[in-house]
Amino acid sequence: MLSIPTLEKLKALKLYGMARGFEEQLALSDYQNLTFEERLGLLVDREISERENRHLKSRLNQAKLRHQACMEDIDYQHPRELDRSLLLSLSTCQWIRDHLNVFIIGPTGLGKSFIACALAHKACIEGFKALYFRAPRLFPDLVVAQGDGRYRKLMSTIAKAHLLVIDDWGLSALSDQERRDLLEIVEDRHGIHSTIITSQLPIEHWHQMIGNPTLADAILDRLVNNAYRINLKGESMRKKKS
Repeated sequence: MLSIPTLEKLKALKLYGMARGFEEQLALSDYQNLTFEERLGLLVDREISERENRHLKSRLNQAKLRHQACMEDIDYQHPRELDRSLLLSLSTCQWIRDHLNVFIIGPTGLGKSFIACALAHKACIEGFKALYFRAPRLFPDLVVAQGDGRYRKLMSTIAKAHLLVIDDWGLSALSDQERRDLLEIVEDRHGIHSTIITSQLPIEHWHQMIGNPTLADAILDRLVNNAYRINLKGESMRKKKS
């Protein structure tokens, strides 16, 4: 049968979606009533769909998001002053195309990390590359990278991500090296890519947390002036669930 060599050739060409679709067409008699063009169109659609799924899976693996979150799972019932219209607007990812930032501010337990991961998940679906870090681990990772020669590569990876998520920002004051690393990160990304920052610390206290007034001015000027703000208030969702 000619179908066996054809299947092998499709797999050799790495057209795995078309190969699986072709096997289904051979197994089901329903496809016999379709024209050649219709069957070919279905095979092409199958290949495109499977490639998109593989690419999405790869982007999500690279993002290393803290939560398996999606926009559809965001809880709008819990009283935390979450602006649903703003979230729906952000879900279009136009803010990423415009190279803007998002700040999610509020007390612990209000789902800041989940919202950030949901926005990053949506970005991955839309074809953007995302990267997630918790701030308490990002800066130590950079110190280690300086010691083992990975610093430039790691900084380049951070700079190239279409969307960078920095979670749990502001839990402690920054050291001089951390300030300088952060300035390099925001300088590389300013006006080119987007950043999400989640923090319990109100924005007006960020300057003091960064420390050095000159570096704080430079960092915040590149972050704050082109950012959407999601300010959450209310009782901890974790406390409610417990």
